[in-house]
Amino acid sequence: MRLIAVGRIRPGPEHDLLERYRQRLLPRLELVEVPEGKGAPVEIKRREAASLLAALPSNAYLVALDEGGEQPDSLGFSVRLEAWLGAGRPLCFMIGGAEGLDSTVLARADASLSLGSLTWPHMLVRGLLAEQLYRARAIATGHPYHRAGRP
Repeated sequence: MRLIAVGRIRPGPEHDLLERYRQRLLPRLELVEVPEGKGAPVEIKRREAASLLAALPSNAYLVALDEGGEQPDSLGFSVRLEAWLGAGRPLCFMIGGAEGLDSTVLARADASLSLGSLTWPHMLVRGLLAEQLYRARAIATGHPYHRAGRP
């Protein structure tokens, strides 16, 4: 699996969270970072989109993280993830910059995913996604990490 994201994560709590789950995940989650765009918002999105798409393998199954994306629960996400992993194509997740993803990225995406209607810092989204990937894989393998019942 590959996570392609705008910006460079620096040492700190967000980096530590991402690394905690990247180390646990199988298959491993490769991180590819592209530079932040410069200019007016439309130009920033266009430049970032070009960099993001250039980092994407041509035959990849692309899941774009977007506020308008699907919002499955953890069990539903686990089912989707297993299907994506079983599709025989490299699985890539994409996180845009502060301006979001350009329409060219969303048009290329095979699926889009939202982590909810709240706005999250882009560097924190990396850790949140990695945790949800780990949780989804734990559900699929019967690992006790996920507890479906409420206390």
